[in-house]
Amino acid sequence: MGLIAERLSRIKPSPTIAVSTKAQELKAAGRDVIGLGAGEPDFDTPPNIAAAGIRAIEQGDTRYTAVDGTPALKKAICAKFKRENGLDYKPSQVTVSSGGKQVIYNALMATLDPGDEVIIPAPYWVSYPDMVLLAEGKPVFVPCPQNNGFRMRAEDLEQAITPRTKWVILNSPSNPTGAAYSHADLKALTDVLMRHPHVHVLTDDMYEHLMYDGFQFVTPAQVEPGLYDRTLTMNGVSKAYCMTGWRIGYAAGPEKLIKAMAVIQSQSTSNPSSISQAAAVEALNGPQDFIPRNNAVFQERRDLVVQMLNTAPGIFCPKPEGAFYVYPSCAGTIGKTTRSGKRIGNDTDFTTALLEEEGVAVVQGEAFGLSPHFRISYATATETLRDACQRIIRFCEGLK
Repeated sequence: MGLIAERLSRIKPSPTIAVSTKAQELKAAGRDVIGLGAGEPDFDTPPNIAAAGIRAIEQGDTRYTAVDGTPALKKAICAKFKRENGLDYKPSQVTVSSGGKQVIYNALMATLDPGDEVIIPAPYWVSYPDMVLLAEGKPVFVPCPQNNGFRMRAEDLEQAITPRTKWVILNSPSNPTGAAYSHADLKALTDVLMRHPHVHVLTDDMYEHLMYDGFQFVTPAQVEPGLYDRTLTMNGVSKAYCMTGWRIGYAAGPEKLIKAMAVIQSQSTSNPSSISQAAAVEALNGPQDFIPRNNAVFQERRDLVVQMLNTAPGIFCPKPEGAFYVYPSCAGTIGKTTRSGKRIGNDTDFTTALLEEEGVAVVQGEAFGLSPHFRISYATATETLRDACQRIIRFCEGLK
């Protein structure tokens, strides 16, 4: 009998973290490496939010809190959902965790029995399927190719639903593609879900505020009020508020589910950091004017990256609606050989050779369940992005 549990053999470490770690190792060894793997804004946490965290420390707000969030933060979250999404929740319907990832993990652990199915549109955030597997569920992937705008169609959702389906996970704007669902797109999906009352919706709205070109964000329970009692709406302060290291995610949903998630959290991490919660109250209640300013910078970077990558031989880069990722196709490079004689057989070969030969770290599409693509995070300095894109163009021009 070995030491490590059998359930761990079902999952693998996060590929996005692996890419960032590899880039850091190469940098430490003296290589000139540009890391475009991490999904993290390069802006600092706004000063008023940081000051709220400092104030919490100075005022001794450093003790345990309620397991799944302070009353002040739950109140701020309820106000946010009402103000921005037109959704009415009570504090007893809200949970707060150490990041959005823990919210999703808690929900799946609290609800999945062995063999329960979870529909996951592909490409997907790398953690969804592994968390389902860890909870002894079965991921059911629905391919959402580039020619569908990386969005799940109603007929594909209908076909994927079985009597064992417990959840469908939606993520808009998406990590890794930046694709977002319009009101009409979501209405088509929610119409399908209204015909299947046993299916619940887990919506990951973490990139809600990172929308471009006037695209209007909507969330499923807002589009179809009939799904209110079957929807867990997850969000957090990491991306829009530049607070990735503060580790605060939150969600609202049916009270019975929220209580069950609190039980899981009470026996794992217990409460999120009291200091981070105090900062998150300020983030949600305080000035929001920096968000459009940051978005203007992100949109410029998106446009730069899309324009430059589309000049690289063998690459096609669609223009996403939101988030801070692009998900280009590298189909035109498959079967070619690099300057150093390496043959590119798939997107993993492409990203490995790009890192070795040009020092640009991106994440292979295989990690997100849809090949042949790769993901670039453009949440980094504009000049660095320009340099990285020039290297990618040079790499592609060298393929034979």
